[in-house]
Amino acid sequence: MDRHSPQQRRNNMAAIRSKNTKPELTVRRGLWSRGFRYRLNSPRLPGHPDLVLRKYRTCIFINGCFWHGHGVTPPFEENSECCKIPKSNRDFWVNKIRRNQERDLEELRQLAKMGWHCITVWECELTPKKREDTLRSLAFTLNHIWLQDHRVQTGYTLPEEESNDGLMAAEASD
Repeated sequence: MDRHSPQQRRNNMAAIRSKNTKPELTVRRGLWSRGFRYRLNSPRLPGHPDLVLRKYRTCIFINGCFWHGHGVTPPFEENSECCKIPKSNRDFWVNKIRRNQERDLEELRQLAKMGWHCITVWECELTPKKREDTLRSLAFTLNHIWLQDHRVQTGYTLPEEESNDGLMAAEASD
């Protein structure tokens, strides 16, 4: 049973923003303080990612656990720790969350085809206990992406690699 009247519930749900949410501001501040520069909600990319780091060719989506069904998989019979589907009007919410998950997956596929790296940060990963670890991990991942994308191809192989290649070639000829 809902504690609020239908009008109060409607007003509460209507007040939920899609941009400049608290989790999004937390990630933005954390990345900015670590020297990462980004653009917000790029209209040119599928899904309008929350943050776009062109230098790293990376899109970051900051998802609310409830709206995107974090940890809840079809047939949506069980709730997860951070996503509890309401008991009232359950069919509506299950369909809405399913559509959001399908749309998210399709947008990630489109971005991957375009050559973009995609990172999803969940709201539950930004609780005070986990926040610093999540931001540190995000910075590490971005630096790792940059290093892989900008690796210099020298044509020189290390002696260890040469001996392994030679060993593999010898085994293949036997």
